[in-house]
Amino acid sequence: MSSPDVTSTIGLLPDAAIAKFLTRGMQTGQENPPLVALRKAAAEPDLSEPRWYVDPVRDLLDEAMSRFDGRPARADGWLAPRLHATLRMTRAEAADSRRWNFLAMITAPDYVVWRHKGSEIVPSARFSGPHYTQAFSRLWWAAELFRDGDDYRPVEFACKFQDVLNTTMRLDVIDHRPTAQSILRLLEELRNVSTSKIGDRVNALSSAVNAAGSTVMYDVFAPDDQLDHDAVQDWVAESASMPPVPWDRLPEGPDDGKVSERAIGTLVPLFTQLLEEAPLRKRGKHSSDDEDE
Repeated sequence: MSSPDVTSTIGLLPDAAIAKFLTRGMQTGQENPPLVALRKAAAEPDLSEPRWYVDPVRDLLDEAMSRFDGRPARADGWLAPRLHATLRMTRAEAADSRRWNFLAMITAPDYVVWRHKGSEIVPSARFSGPHYTQAFSRLWWAAELFRDGDDYRPVEFACKFQDVLNTTMRLDVIDHRPTAQSILRLLEELRNVSTSKIGDRVNALSSAVNAAGSTVMYDVFAPDDQLDHDAVQDWVAESASMPPVPWDRLPEGPDDGKVSERAIGTLVPLFTQLLEEAPLRKRGKHSSDDEDE
């Protein structure tokens, strides 16, 4: 394999470059980004680390656009775990917005437009924005926050509901793994009994859980005591020799321990009560649990 360079690796593009070069024409998909200028503004990653190679990520995005042609919101559940398992990072590395800027403006602006344009224009925050809004960081963090150890099945389920990505991921308390898994467990129970308008209940539950979390310490009632902090570092280190992630079965995430069933069993009844007491926000009759808002 030839030596990688800035054209074949995922670099770091400052927020200021987005503000300078992002145009309305790019947001509508009618203009291409000024790649020469953007590459000059970008810093190179460590070129010795294969995890920053562009090709595996670009292959995933091309496959997602092909598989979910005409159904872009449904690509989230397929892509989130595979993007996470391909871009193996620590949370500190994933918190660097410059990497996501590079993906959106240089590696795959076409994907951003395909996924988020809707009928008009892609919001600028999909190119460069908070971790729960930016086109690629939202997927990586969805996988990070909702995986159960090395099991990405909860991520697939979470991504079935755009309100989980749009609302629940904004919560401060969602960083507590038992809280994240308990919310999903409650949503699964609602779905199993064919509850209508689950998206509305996601928003009501998220608000109630967050408000209660300001006075109730969930980690006291349901401690996350099975987390192996070294496992993530081992998982990142393995990226140097990992094959491409599978497309027709889920990959494996870092084996840092599953959430205790005892902790989930403690929180689900509490969250059920919070949901029963929470007012539902009424939305338009054309709203859907599976469509981005």
